[in-house]
Amino acid sequence: MTTADIQDYATYIAGLPRVLAGAAMLFRDAEGRVLLVEPNYREGWALPGGTVESDDGESPRQGARRETLEEIGLDREPGRLLAVDWVPGTGRPPLVAYLYDGGTLTEEDLKAIRLQEEELLSWRLVPREDLSAHLPGALGRRVLAALDTLADGAGTAELENGHRVG
Repeated sequence: MTTADIQDYATYIAGLPRVLAGAAMLFRDAEGRVLLVEPNYREGWALPGGTVESDDGESPRQGARRETLEEIGLDREPGRLLAVDWVPGTGRPPLVAYLYDGGTLTEEDLKAIRLQEEELLSWRLVPREDLSAHLPGALGRRVLAALDTLADGAGTAELENGHRVG
């Protein structure tokens, strides 16, 4: 490959569309309630997770584990992929959101939660019927689809803006 070829390829890559990637973990307690965290940088609730540092070579699975450790102090290997969601952006590139099974947390696990004070105000366990009130929009639909995937043992849910496709 010549220097010109390398420069042409770099120009080509620089001109490709950009997509953001996020990854989160879905944790439940013995009663099936979902662990939510309350960020201090925006309104509402979220799951433990965040941006995949893909520029540093991080995969979505690695990002979910790192973000969970940073945000709530639990170092857990993500379980199976429950949902992948394509979320169009307004004022940002589209987001591909990966949601992994975090498993069931014991009372000891819940007592071990240590919030990242720079980003989080609190955490709570929320029953399925109250999730939509805490997680409006695509995130709420994504979590409900992931819970359905767990319940019926189906494969990964493919979503667009939280709605099942395919």
